[in-house]
Amino acid sequence: MYIFRFIVLFFTFSIAGFSAANEALPIEVYGALPDVSMMVISPSGEKIAYRRTEQDKDYMMIYNLADNKLLGAVDLSNIKPSNLYFIDEKRLIIVVKRDTRLWGYRGRHEVSSAYSYDLEKNKMVQLLSLGFGIHDGQTQLGNIVGLSADGESVYMPAWTNETSFSLMRSSLERRKVKRFKRGSHDVRDYFVNDQDQILARELYNNKQDLHSVEALIDGKWQEIFREKTAFPTKSFAGITPDFNHLIMLDTDADTGRIAYYTMQLKNGKISDAIFSQPDKNVESVLTDINRVVYGVRYSGFKPSYELFNKKTHSLVESLIQSMPNNSLRLVDHTPDWGKMIFLIEGEHAKGDYFIYSNGKFSSVGSQRSKIAPTQVHQVYETEFNARDGLKIPLLLTLPHTELKNLPAILMPHGGPESYDKVGFDWMAQFFASRGFLVIQPQFRGSDGFGSDFILKGRGEWGQKMQHDLTDAVKTLIKSDYVDANKVCIVGASYGGYAALAGAAFTPNLYQCAVSINGVADIKQMLEDEENDFGSDHWVLSYWQENITKGKIDKKHLEEISPITHVNNIQIPVLLIHGEYDKVVPIRQSKNMYEELQDAGKQVKFIELNEGDHYLSNGINRMEALKAIDTFIINSMGTD
Repeated sequence: MYIFRFIVLFFTFSIAGFSAANEALPIEVYGALPDVSMMVISPSGEKIAYRRTEQDKDYMMIYNLADNKLLGAVDLSNIKPSNLYFIDEKRLIIVVKRDTRLWGYRGRHEVSSAYSYDLEKNKMVQLLSLGFGIHDGQTQLGNIVGLSADGESVYMPAWTNETSFSLMRSSLERRKVKRFKRGSHDVRDYFVNDQDQILARELYNNKQDLHSVEALIDGKWQEIFREKTAFPTKSFAGITPDFNHLIMLDTDADTGRIAYYTMQLKNGKISDAIFSQPDKNVESVLTDINRVVYGVRYSGFKPSYELFNKKTHSLVESLIQSMPNNSLRLVDHTPDWGKMIFLIEGEHAKGDYFIYSNGKFSSVGSQRSKIAPTQVHQVYETEFNARDGLKIPLLLTLPHTELKNLPAILMPHGGPESYDKVGFDWMAQFFASRGFLVIQPQFRGSDGFGSDFILKGRGEWGQKMQHDLTDAVKTLIKSDYVDANKVCIVGASYGGYAALAGAAFTPNLYQCAVSINGVADIKQMLEDEENDFGSDHWVLSYWQENITKGKIDKKHLEEISPITHVNNIQIPVLLIHGEYDKVVPIRQSKNMYEELQDAGKQVKFIELNEGDHYLSNGINRMEALKAIDTFIINSMGTD
């Protein structure tokens, strides 16, 4: 196929720049957590804060940019930070997660919390706590929807009892929380303005399958939007700067892509699509702490933006166009856009942070300081035709060697409504450094390529979605880029399911399979979702639609479950699972392990101590990568 001819031409040109000194780096360089992450800038642009990890050390660091003086540090070793941002020059918000037990509830639960950190006082205050007017059974306590007019408190939704999802006002300076507005069981979100006024609330009624929005008009809730739907398909993502409209993301009927709309709070009138592109989704909105929207980010292997300030938009567009082989991700900015932080990945970039100001870039940190620019492996964008003619987008991470008869790793992404991006994928880069061609097909059902592409994956678990992975490998084998006798499939979450499905349904295609926190038993998965959420909850409806198009048939679930087909598996299998995984319970891998053992198959199971679904713990990530490396070497005879 002609698309692969371009790969050869590109590769022949690019390898001339690499020297013999580019030897394989130690596995620890790839398996470690990023040195620097979560970088943000203060409103004045004078300070930056970021997460710094090194071996067993994990801190939030705050620096003065002018003289690089350390202003403060917070030990994060016993928590899992997930978000960080400045409120003003002296205060930051840190959102963290903890795996813990909840009194009166079985098992362990991942609980998010938000803390206010006062830089001048070196003081941390937890904003919401279980038992302080907050119902004991909830896990999401880190969501902030607005800042009070005096800047001393934040607004946070929380369950005050089992039937009331209310809006709370929490002090930033001391542990003081009060209920600002009583809610109901169906409320799922609140919107406020900058004058301590509630504007609207979003609701979903599971029994009625009713998605709605109510505006607070003259002190009374008035419904301004309603839609009967088995699960929400529209996202209410923010507020316009005049606080008169909500921002709604929905599919544009003309393009099949997610577009940006506004909805008037006074009457619910929805605008025509304001930001819509024929080949990209509006993937997210850029907001401040009150969720006032100032721009959008579009989907794509590399991000692009639409900013409301035309001058700033033109500037960002020119910066992106000046680096066509790189991904420039806008991660933070000052309110006046005078300083912007970009994370640059792609060609010769391993996740490098730069501040752009006054016409120039200044380096402020790197996620992978031990990797030289020439040691970053090129990520190549292309596509191929599946067996039914559907074009499947594809990313290839290229090793520094001749692109012919290579050992290969097929890496299906999780989700499955997700997609891979051009960036420093630590696992893909590791495999490429060991001489593998890394194949990442964006199989039908993946997000980012339009609603029709997503819908083509509905009901296709283990079938056409799996065929797309098979076709990617066979296409590359037929084109002589991949050695048919040296292909391993490695995936996490849904990708873990796909790895096990590959071993079970195409036993002659792969030489080994690695499932990380993967699903093996679809029937058990749906039963778990029903137990967790209830039979009438939209989450269960979503998974039923995604997996089987809503037609639940026990025989079909067994047909697409790898655990039912262990006798077909002829290759070594490695199962890795986090002990505290809350997305895919560890029993999925334990049960698969027992079935494979009973069938006399080659299988190894590794349980990651206190591990979660995302390999977010550095020790667990390193253990997993070392185990995968050894397993693949033993299975395929590569070194």
